[in-house]
Amino acid sequence: IDPAGSTDLDQAVWIERRGSGYRVHYAIADVASFVRAGGAIDREAHTRGVTFYSPDLRTSLHPPVLSEGAASLLPDVDRPAVLWRIDLDSAGLPVEVDVERALVRSRAKLAYAEVQKGLDAGTADESLVLLREVGRRRQELEVERGGIDVRVPDQEIEADGPGFRLAMRAPHPVEGWNAQISLLTGMSAARIMLDAGVGIVRTMPPPPDDDYERLRRTAEGLGIDWPRDVSYAELVRHLDPRPPAHAAFLNLVTILLRSAGYTVVEREADDDAPDVLRHAAVAAPYAHVTAPLRRLVDRYGAECCLAVAAGREVPQWVLDGLPALPEEMRVADQRARALDRAC
Repeated sequence: IDPAGSTDLDQAVWIERRGSGYRVHYAIADVASFVRAGGAIDREAHTRGVTFYSPDLRTSLHPPVLSEGAASLLPDVDRPAVLWRIDLDSAGLPVEVDVERALVRSRAKLAYAEVQKGLDAGTADESLVLLREVGRRRQELEVERGGIDVRVPDQEIEADGPGFRLAMRAPHPVEGWNAQISLLTGMSAARIMLDAGVGIVRTMPPPPDDDYERLRRTAEGLGIDWPRDVSYAELVRHLDPRPPAHAAFLNLVTILLRSAGYTVVEREADDDAPDVLRHAAVAAPYAHVTAPLRRLVDRYGAECCLAVAAGREVPQWVLDGLPALPEEMRVADQRARALDRAC
């Protein structure tokens, strides 16, 4: 499930009932099956770090013949994938997680708008109905642990005669439910790597009080009521991203997220995942493993999880590349933000 017109498809999801709970099948594009470590494509991917998006151009992390063709989980073709199977109880909590390489065939490429329409009309198939069910369960758990869910409106730059115009689009509810599957997988991956003492996780320390005070002053200036006894996480869940004042405030989440980065997991790491290895906005340990076509670090995290799950050593090329990844991704994220601001 992606924006309409997308062809670089990192993920495919299928959910089924399992007793009183659920089984989530989440297939992720297996980029490592195509990109040779140390080869020309791999070296260029390390230089870029991420895919860059401009109004009329997508500068891909990998050659389009891979990211939009052979490695993309396009419908009705067989593709190698990193397949996550996550069993959940009736509340949406994981009870068993497994990951392995597999050959998959995606049955359909869906767009958010059409999925939302089908769910609202009661015509969606069972897996999509379960996506809504599981997504809501996971959102409830996110509230309980204090995670931040910010529905930032999408900024879409559209052709307008000889130039362009900026359009704002509020996300559909299904986008939040779909994002919860990615978050679930990233949290599961982080737990695997932390338990094994090897890998790389996405981390963010708790924002300083000064950042929250700055946001409170901004909220007051925008006419947004923010009682002192209401947390930021509670506030943003109830804001409508469509009014301009709310959209402006929600976009300021970058103030809180600016300290996010990546941390290499060492073998002597504390089993209890100290704060330095947690992501404050997720309110749990978390890793990026679900978008390897568009983000370099995901390929490394996936390989660590695959090795641990199979009971074998992590490949040497992964171990050799881990130390440099935090700085490579910092530079890439900084460049992507600068491009976005310029656009």
